[in-house]
Amino acid sequence: MQNPERWTRWRPCWAVAALVLACAPARAAEVDELRAQLDALKADYQAKMQALEQRLAQLEARSPEAPGASQPGAPPGGAAAVPTEVAQAPPPEAAAPTGGGNSATAFNPAISVILGGHYEQTTLDPATYAIGGFIPAGSNVGPGDRSFNLDESELTFAANIDPYFYGNFTAAVEGDNSISVEEAYFKTLALPAGLQLKGGRFFSGLGYLNEIHSHAWDFADQPLVYQAMFDSQYVQDGAQLKWLAPTDMFLEFGVESGNGQGFPGTRLNGNGLNGVTLLFHLGDDIGDSTSWRAGLSWLSLQAEQREFTDLSATGLATTDAFYGDSKTWVADGVLKWSPHGNSSHYSLKVQGEYMQRTEDGTLAHDIGAPSLASGPYHSHQSGWYLQSVFQFLPRWRAGVRYDRLDSGSMDIGLVDSGALPASAFATLAPATPERLSTMIDWNPSEFSRLRLQYAWDRARPDAAHDQQLVLQYLFAIGAHGAHKF
Repeated sequence: MQNPERWTRWRPCWAVAALVLACAPARAAEVDELRAQLDALKADYQAKMQALEQRLAQLEARSPEAPGASQPGAPPGGAAAVPTEVAQAPPPEAAAPTGGGNSATAFNPAISVILGGHYEQTTLDPATYAIGGFIPAGSNVGPGDRSFNLDESELTFAANIDPYFYGNFTAAVEGDNSISVEEAYFKTLALPAGLQLKGGRFFSGLGYLNEIHSHAWDFADQPLVYQAMFDSQYVQDGAQLKWLAPTDMFLEFGVESGNGQGFPGTRLNGNGLNGVTLLFHLGDDIGDSTSWRAGLSWLSLQAEQREFTDLSATGLATTDAFYGDSKTWVADGVLKWSPHGNSSHYSLKVQGEYMQRTEDGTLAHDIGAPSLASGPYHSHQSGWYLQSVFQFLPRWRAGVRYDRLDSGSMDIGLVDSGALPASAFATLAPATPERLSTMIDWNPSEFSRLRLQYAWDRARPDAAHDQQLVLQYLFAIGAHGAHKF
């Protein structure tokens, strides 16, 4: 036998080796089990990622609605947008739930409420307000009542109906407790070749400011040219078809038609449509800080007994009426700037619109009189505004706006023939209404806005100077979608 002392010295090593050999099968089995679990986790993760990517692709394909949240605060209403949104196409006015998912609320619409009100102080009586040289448009012209006023509260429901249609309903609850349907329309989500169809009641796409709801205006009221030519906003009851060109530059064409009941038209007593609107918009980026959009629109309507109140030669109120054709051209443009697209601190927006309207037809005087007097009527009128809003601090903005109208050339047959004196149409006497407005607003959050506005107004027929002070508040409750560029 070999040396037993040598064997004894190596005994611990042999014991460890035997233990390792005994444990090796168990350790290998544990490693295999852990590897199998890891492979299962990887497969499950990859399957979930693929499912999420497929769902995202489906939602993007069927929903062009913009997911951003609009606010009465600074960024959507007045700050510069990220420039690339113009090149890709301005997002529509409201985002909506996708209707997918397994939750019980997946099919609920986005619901929002806009609360608004103001305090107004004027040097002249608002009840006697009229824009000189223009046929009166309606009830949405001029400053509001003095003292405290509750403005319209806007209640909106919006959602994707299915993969093919999107729906929006907006009700306006006025301070006098009346309720009206402001917008109620559907839009297609899946038409080919960049086409989109909208139907129902909606703000027309003509111009720039017409489509924007009042809570997103940069001033407390509409420019004079909108008040004189469209009774503040032109509403379409009908259909709109738009085509977005597949180009790097934003390029959009559109056509609208409907019942034509919005001023300056009237609803005709007959079948078919009244009027047509043609739209053209283009836009692009300038570097990574500036974006722009420009447009040209044409509106043609017919009016059938479009009534308005005027003062007769004796100073008594009379009801006159216009019958004929009304055609309006609108040119608009907007430029937005913010450093590298970040509008959290500084931003600038400059916008303006020019409108030109021609009307031809018949003007009837005092239609309630036993003997109706009427004669030919022709007018060629224009107006414009230019405004700029600058965000000089986070949540603080200041702006200035100048409005000017020109009553232009006007031929009233009853006056030209000597049948009536020019004083019988006091409101239509030649005039160049104008107004200068300044404002400053503070946006404590994305859902609130407080505004101070002061205006010097010389729009009345007698060019009397009216000073108008407005203190306004706007609050948003709920999920309200982003407005267009």
